[in-house]
Amino acid sequence: MTMTAAPAPAAAAWRRIDTGDRTIAVRQRAALGTTARLAIWPPEQGSAAMAAVDSVLAALDRQASRFRPDSEISWLHRKDGGLFMLSDGLAEAVSVALAAARWTGGLTDPTVGDAIIALGYDRDFAAMEAERPEPPRDPAPAPGWQAVQLDGPLLRLAAGVRLDLGATAKGLGSDRAARAALAAIARAGHPTGGLLISLGGDIATAGTPPQDGWPIRAADRPDSAEPASTEPGPAGGSQLIRLPRGAVATSSITCRSWRRAGRVLHHIVDPRTGRPAGGPWQTVSVAAMTCADANAAATASIVAGDQAVAWLASTGLPARLVGHDGGIRYLSGWPEHDGGRVEVPPGSWVYTGAGPRGGT
Repeated sequence: MTMTAAPAPAAAAWRRIDTGDRTIAVRQRAALGTTARLAIWPPEQGSAAMAAVDSVLAALDRQASRFRPDSEISWLHRKDGGLFMLSDGLAEAVSVALAAARWTGGLTDPTVGDAIIALGYDRDFAAMEAERPEPPRDPAPAPGWQAVQLDGPLLRLAAGVRLDLGATAKGLGSDRAARAALAAIARAGHPTGGLLISLGGDIATAGTPPQDGWPIRAADRPDSAEPASTEPGPAGGSQLIRLPRGAVATSSITCRSWRRAGRVLHHIVDPRTGRPAGGPWQTVSVAAMTCADANAAATASIVAGDQAVAWLASTGLPARLVGHDGGIRYLSGWPEHDGGRVEVPPGSWVYTGAGPRGGT
Protein backbone atom coordinates (compact mmCIF):
# COMPACT_ATOMS: atom_id res chain seq x y z
CA MET A 1 0.00 0.00 0.00
CA THR A 2 1.32 3.46 -0.83
CA MET A 3 0.16 6.99 -0.30
CA THR A 4 1.04 10.54 -1.35
CA ALA A 5 0.78 13.37 1.16
CA ALA A 6 -0.74 16.71 0.23
CA PRO A 7 1.62 19.63 -0.43
CA ALA A 8 3.03 21.27 2.68
CA PRO A 9 1.87 24.74 3.69
CA ALA A 10 4.16 27.59 2.66
CA ALA A 11 7.22 27.86 4.90
CA ALA A 12 7.39 30.69 7.42
CA ALA A 13 9.68 33.54 6.41
CA TRP A 14 13.27 33.55 7.60
CA ARG A 15 14.27 36.62 9.59
CA ARG A 16 17.75 37.95 10.09
CA ILE A 17 19.41 37.66 13.52
CA ASP A 18 22.00 40.37 14.10
CA THR A 19 25.00 38.92 15.95
CA GLY A 20 27.40 41.71 15.11
CA ASP A 21 29.55 39.29 13.08
CA ARG A 22 29.49 40.25 9.39
CA THR A 23 31.36 37.14 8.28
CA ILE A 24 28.49 34.82 9.26
CA ALA A 25 24.81 35.23 8.34
CA VAL A 26 22.25 33.99 10.88
CA ARG A 27 18.59 33.46 9.97
CA GLN A 28 15.69 32.04 11.97
CA ARG A 29 12.11 30.90 11.34
CA ALA A 30 9.37 28.77 12.85
CA ALA A 31 9.45 25.12 11.74
CA LEU A 32 8.18 21.71 12.90
CA GLY A 33 6.57 23.19 16.00
CA THR A 34 9.83 24.78 17.13
CA THR A 35 12.48 27.22 15.83
CA ALA A 36 14.89 26.59 12.98
CA ARG A 37 18.11 28.61 13.00
CA LEU A 38 20.73 28.68 10.26
CA ALA A 39 24.22 30.15 10.64
CA ILE A 40 26.25 30.19 7.44
CA TRP A 41 29.39 31.48 5.81
CA PRO A 42 30.08 32.93 3.33
CA PRO A 43 27.02 35.03 4.21
CA GLU A 44 26.08 35.78 0.60
CA GLN A 45 25.09 32.12 0.12
CA GLY A 46 22.24 32.35 2.61
CA SER A 47 19.44 32.29 0.02
CA ALA A 48 20.52 28.98 -1.51
CA ALA A 49 21.02 27.41 1.90
CA MET A 50 17.66 28.62 3.24
CA ALA A 51 15.84 27.20 0.21
CA ALA A 52 17.55 23.85 0.73
CA VAL A 53 16.62 23.80 4.43
CA ASP A 54 13.02 24.75 3.60
CA SER A 55 12.75 21.81 1.22
CA VAL A 56 14.16 19.32 3.74
CA LEU A 57 11.94 20.47 6.61
CA ALA A 58 8.80 20.50 4.46
CA ALA A 59 9.51 16.93 3.36
CA LEU A 60 10.14 15.72 6.93
CA ASP A 61 6.90 17.35 8.08
CA ARG A 62 4.95 15.57 5.31
CA GLN A 63 6.59 12.28 6.19
CA ALA A 64 6.72 12.09 9.98
CA SER A 65 4.46 14.66 11.67
CA ARG A 66 1.79 12.96 13.76
CA PHE A 67 0.06 16.36 14.09
CA ARG A 68 -0.68 16.68 10.36
CA PRO A 69 -3.70 14.63 9.26
CA ASP A 70 -2.27 14.50 5.73
CA SER A 71 1.19 13.28 6.73
CA GLU A 72 2.42 9.86 5.72
CA ILE A 73 2.69 8.64 9.31
CA SER A 74 -0.87 9.79 10.10
CA TRP A 75 -2.08 7.86 7.06
CA LEU A 76 -0.40 4.73 8.42
CA HIS A 77 -2.10 5.16 11.78
CA ARG A 78 -5.55 5.47 10.19
CA LYS A 79 -5.02 2.09 8.51
CA ASP A 80 -4.45 0.53 11.98
CA GLY A 81 -1.89 -2.06 11.03
CA GLY A 82 -0.78 -3.80 7.88
CA LEU A 83 2.00 -3.92 5.32
CA PHE A 84 3.02 -0.59 3.80
CA MET A 85 5.42 0.67 1.16
CA LEU A 86 7.02 3.78 2.65
CA SER A 87 8.57 6.74 0.94
CA ASP A 88 12.36 6.78 1.09
CA GLY A 89 12.24 9.63 3.60
CA LEU A 90 9.91 7.96 6.08
CA ALA A 91 11.68 4.64 5.66
CA GLU A 92 14.94 6.32 6.69
CA ALA A 93 13.24 8.05 9.64
CA VAL A 94 11.76 4.77 10.92
CA SER A 95 15.06 2.96 10.33
CA VAL A 96 16.95 5.55 12.37
CA ALA A 97 14.36 5.33 15.18
CA LEU A 98 14.64 1.54 15.29
CA ALA A 99 18.45 1.68 15.26
CA ALA A 100 18.34 4.17 18.14
CA ALA A 101 16.02 1.88 20.09
CA ARG A 102 18.36 -1.05 19.55
CA TRP A 103 21.41 1.01 20.56
CA THR A 104 19.79 2.40 23.72
CA GLY A 105 18.35 -0.92 24.82
CA GLY A 106 14.81 0.39 24.42
CA LEU A 107 15.31 3.62 26.39
CA THR A 108 14.10 5.33 23.24
CA ASP A 109 11.30 3.54 21.40
CA PRO A 110 9.24 4.70 18.40
CA THR A 111 6.16 2.78 19.60
CA VAL A 112 5.42 5.29 22.41
CA GLY A 113 2.89 7.11 20.24
CA ASP A 114 -0.20 5.85 22.06
CA ALA A 115 1.40 6.46 25.47
CA ILE A 116 2.22 10.08 24.73
CA ILE A 117 -1.26 10.69 23.31
CA ALA A 118 -2.74 9.17 26.47
CA LEU A 119 -0.82 11.73 28.52
CA GLY A 120 -2.45 14.53 26.53
CA TYR A 121 0.17 15.38 23.91
CA ASP A 122 -2.32 14.77 21.12
CA ARG A 123 -1.84 17.93 19.03
CA ASP A 124 0.84 20.41 18.08
CA PHE A 125 2.27 21.77 21.31
CA ALA A 126 1.41 25.37 20.41
CA ALA A 127 -2.28 24.36 20.22
CA MET A 128 -2.37 22.56 23.59
CA GLU A 129 -4.19 24.01 26.56
CA ALA A 130 -2.01 24.92 29.54
CA GLU A 131 -4.20 22.69 31.72
CA ARG A 132 -7.00 20.21 31.14
CA PRO A 133 -9.28 19.08 33.97
CA GLU A 134 -9.57 15.41 33.02
CA PRO A 135 -6.81 13.07 34.22
CA PRO A 136 -4.71 11.19 31.67
CA ARG A 137 -5.60 7.62 30.77
CA ASP A 138 -3.99 4.86 32.81
CA PRO A 139 -0.41 4.39 31.56
CA ALA A 140 0.76 1.23 29.84
CA PRO A 141 4.17 0.17 28.54
CA ALA A 142 4.86 0.78 24.86
CA PRO A 143 4.37 -2.25 22.59
CA GLY A 144 8.12 -2.28 21.96
CA TRP A 145 10.30 -1.47 18.96
CA GLN A 146 10.82 -5.19 18.25
CA ALA A 147 7.20 -5.33 17.06
CA VAL A 148 8.00 -2.98 14.16
CA GLN A 149 9.32 -4.80 11.09
CA LEU A 150 11.11 -2.78 8.44
CA ASP A 151 12.70 -4.33 5.35
CA GLY A 152 13.98 -1.54 3.14
CA PRO A 153 10.87 0.52 2.33
CA LEU A 154 8.46 -2.23 3.49
CA LEU A 155 6.96 -1.64 6.93
CA ARG A 156 4.80 -4.12 8.78
CA LEU A 157 2.92 -2.45 11.63
CA ALA A 158 0.78 -4.31 14.11
CA ALA A 159 -2.77 -3.11 14.77
CA GLY A 160 -2.95 -0.55 17.56
CA VAL A 161 0.68 0.55 17.29
CA ARG A 162 1.22 4.28 16.88
CA LEU A 163 4.66 5.57 16.02
CA ASP A 164 6.22 8.67 17.51
CA LEU A 165 9.68 9.54 16.18
CA GLY A 166 10.33 12.35 18.63
CA ALA A 167 13.56 10.87 20.02
CA THR A 168 15.29 11.04 16.63
CA ALA A 169 13.26 13.03 14.07
CA LYS A 170 14.55 16.52 14.90
CA GLY A 171 18.11 15.23 14.94
CA LEU A 172 17.55 13.52 11.61
CA GLY A 173 16.03 16.72 10.26
CA SER A 174 19.08 18.74 11.34
CA ASP A 175 21.42 16.21 9.72
CA ARG A 176 19.45 16.22 6.47
CA ALA A 177 19.18 20.01 6.40
CA ALA A 178 22.91 20.50 7.07
CA ARG A 179 23.86 18.16 4.22
CA ALA A 180 21.39 19.74 1.80
CA ALA A 181 22.41 23.30 2.65
CA LEU A 182 26.12 22.52 2.27
CA ALA A 183 25.44 20.95 -1.13
CA ALA A 184 23.53 24.08 -2.13
CA ILE A 185 26.50 26.25 -1.13
CA ALA A 186 28.86 24.05 -3.14
CA ARG A 187 26.61 24.27 -6.21
CA ALA A 188 26.74 28.05 -5.87
CA GLY A 189 30.52 27.91 -6.18
CA HIS A 190 31.65 27.99 -2.54
CA PRO A 191 32.96 24.48 -1.74
CA THR A 192 34.86 25.68 1.36
CA GLY A 193 31.88 27.24 3.16
CA GLY A 194 30.37 26.05 6.42
CA LEU A 195 27.09 26.13 8.28
CA LEU A 196 25.21 25.23 11.42
CA ILE A 197 21.52 24.29 11.54
CA SER A 198 19.51 24.12 14.77
CA LEU A 199 16.01 22.69 15.18
CA GLY A 200 14.86 23.65 18.65
CA GLY A 201 18.43 23.33 19.89
CA ASP A 202 19.24 20.03 18.13
CA ILE A 203 22.27 21.19 16.16
CA ALA A 204 24.16 19.77 13.19
CA THR A 205 27.17 21.32 11.46
CA ALA A 206 28.64 20.81 8.01
CA GLY A 207 31.59 22.10 6.03
CA THR A 208 34.39 24.22 7.46
CA PRO A 209 33.72 25.71 10.92
CA PRO A 210 34.78 29.16 12.12
CA GLN A 211 38.15 29.38 13.80
CA ASP A 212 38.10 27.44 17.12
CA GLY A 213 34.74 25.87 16.22
CA TRP A 214 31.09 26.90 16.22
CA PRO A 215 30.05 28.73 19.41
CA ILE A 216 27.09 26.89 20.97
CA ARG A 217 25.35 27.61 24.24
CA ALA A 218 24.12 24.59 26.23
CA ALA A 219 21.40 25.77 28.61
CA ASP A 220 20.57 24.39 32.05
CA ARG A 221 16.85 25.04 31.61
CA PRO A 222 16.14 25.41 27.88
CA ASP A 223 12.88 26.99 26.81
CA SER A 224 10.54 25.33 24.37
CA ALA A 225 11.79 27.29 21.37
CA GLU A 226 15.58 27.14 21.46
CA PRO A 227 17.29 24.85 24.01
CA ALA A 228 20.72 25.86 22.71
CA SER A 229 21.92 28.91 20.87
CA THR A 230 24.69 29.86 18.49
CA GLU A 231 24.91 33.23 20.19
CA PRO A 232 27.12 33.82 23.26
CA GLY A 233 24.39 35.44 25.36
CA PRO A 234 24.47 35.81 29.16
CA ALA A 235 26.45 33.29 31.16
CA GLY A 236 23.85 32.54 33.83
CA GLY A 237 22.30 29.09 33.64
CA SER A 238 24.20 27.95 30.57
CA GLN A 239 27.63 27.13 29.19
CA LEU A 240 29.35 28.25 26.00
CA ILE A 241 31.21 25.50 24.14
CA ARG A 242 33.08 25.36 20.84
CA LEU A 243 32.19 22.59 18.39
CA PRO A 244 34.74 22.05 15.60
CA ARG A 245 32.65 19.32 13.94
CA GLY A 246 29.65 17.09 14.51
CA ALA A 247 26.45 17.82 16.38
CA VAL A 248 24.93 18.62 19.77
CA ALA A 249 21.43 17.84 21.02
CA THR A 250 19.69 18.76 24.26
CA SER A 251 16.74 16.98 25.89
CA SER A 252 14.92 18.42 28.88
CA ILE A 253 11.82 17.81 30.95
CA THR A 254 11.61 21.56 31.66
CA CYS A 255 10.14 22.33 28.24
CA ARG A 256 7.04 20.93 26.53
CA SER A 257 5.25 20.33 29.81
CA TRP A 258 1.56 20.67 30.59
CA ARG A 259 -0.95 19.97 33.36
CA ARG A 260 -3.68 17.34 33.52
CA ALA A 261 -5.97 17.27 36.57
CA GLY A 262 -3.38 19.19 38.59
CA ARG A 263 -0.43 16.99 37.56
CA VAL A 264 2.55 18.35 35.65
CA LEU A 265 3.43 16.06 32.72
CA HIS A 266 6.15 16.28 30.08
CA HIS A 267 6.90 14.89 26.65
CA ILE A 268 9.76 12.45 27.38
CA VAL A 269 8.04 9.12 27.96
CA ASP A 270 9.63 6.06 29.54
CA PRO A 271 8.66 3.25 27.13
CA ARG A 272 8.85 0.73 29.97
CA THR A 273 6.00 2.36 31.90
CA GLY A 274 4.19 4.75 29.57
CA ARG A 275 4.73 7.51 32.14
CA PRO A 276 6.79 10.69 31.87
CA ALA A 277 10.40 9.83 32.65
CA GLY A 278 11.52 10.49 36.20
CA GLY A 279 15.03 10.36 37.60
CA PRO A 280 17.56 12.94 38.75
CA TRP A 281 18.21 14.78 35.46
CA GLN A 282 16.27 17.78 34.18
CA THR A 283 18.45 18.49 31.12
CA VAL A 284 21.02 16.46 29.18
CA SER A 285 23.19 17.71 26.30
CA VAL A 286 25.19 15.24 24.20
CA ALA A 287 27.69 15.74 21.38
CA ALA A 288 28.14 13.22 18.56
CA MET A 289 29.12 13.13 14.91
CA THR A 290 25.45 13.15 13.88
CA CYS A 291 22.53 14.96 15.43
CA ALA A 292 20.35 11.84 15.29
CA ASP A 293 22.89 10.08 17.54
CA ALA A 294 23.08 13.05 19.90
CA ASN A 295 19.27 13.40 19.99
CA ALA A 296 18.75 9.71 20.79
CA ALA A 297 21.47 9.68 23.45
CA ALA A 298 20.17 12.80 25.21
CA THR A 299 16.60 11.46 25.32
CA ALA A 300 17.75 8.01 26.43
CA SER A 301 19.73 9.57 29.27
CA ILE A 302 16.68 11.37 30.65
CA VAL A 303 14.79 8.06 30.57
CA ALA A 304 17.72 6.10 32.06
CA GLY A 305 17.61 8.15 35.27
CA ASP A 306 20.14 6.89 37.80
CA GLN A 307 21.78 4.71 35.12
CA ALA A 308 22.34 7.59 32.72
CA VAL A 309 25.93 8.35 33.71
CA ALA A 310 27.04 4.74 33.33
CA TRP A 311 25.22 4.31 30.02
CA LEU A 312 26.54 7.56 28.54
CA ALA A 313 30.07 6.81 29.70
CA SER A 314 29.89 3.48 27.85
CA THR A 315 29.17 5.30 24.57
CA GLY A 316 32.18 7.61 24.83
CA LEU A 317 30.06 10.57 23.76
CA PRO A 318 30.78 13.93 25.45
CA ALA A 319 27.83 14.92 27.63
CA ARG A 320 26.64 17.48 30.16
CA LEU A 321 23.93 16.42 32.63
CA VAL A 322 22.08 18.95 34.79
CA GLY A 323 20.27 17.64 37.87
CA HIS A 324 17.09 18.91 39.47
CA ASP A 325 19.29 20.21 42.29
CA GLY A 326 21.39 22.27 39.85
CA GLY A 327 24.37 19.93 40.04
CA ILE A 328 26.20 19.29 36.77
CA ARG A 329 28.10 16.19 35.57
CA TYR A 330 30.56 16.35 32.67
CA LEU A 331 31.42 13.17 30.77
CA SER A 332 33.87 11.97 28.11
CA GLY A 333 35.72 15.20 27.49
CA TRP A 334 32.91 17.72 27.75
CA PRO A 335 34.79 20.75 29.17
CA GLU A 336 33.89 22.11 32.58
CA HIS A 337 34.97 25.67 31.71
CA ASP A 338 33.23 28.18 29.46
CA GLY A 339 34.45 28.32 25.88
CA GLY A 340 36.05 24.86 25.84
CA ARG A 341 36.15 22.69 22.72
CA VAL A 342 34.04 19.55 22.49
CA GLU A 343 35.69 16.84 20.40
CA VAL A 344 33.42 14.02 19.28
CA PRO A 345 34.38 10.46 18.26
CA PRO A 346 33.89 9.57 14.59
CA GLY A 347 31.08 7.44 13.27
CA SER A 348 27.39 6.91 13.95
CA TRP A 349 25.38 4.42 15.95
CA VAL A 350 22.01 5.06 14.35
CA TYR A 351 22.84 5.45 10.66
CA THR A 352 24.94 2.29 10.40
CA GLY A 353 23.95 0.20 13.41
CA ALA A 354 27.68 -0.01 14.16
CA GLY A 355 29.66 1.41 17.06
CA PRO A 356 30.94 4.99 17.09
CA ARG A 357 33.96 4.03 15.01
CA GLY A 358 31.88 2.17 12.45
CA GLY A 359 31.84 5.09 10.05
CA THR A 360 29.07 7.32 8.80
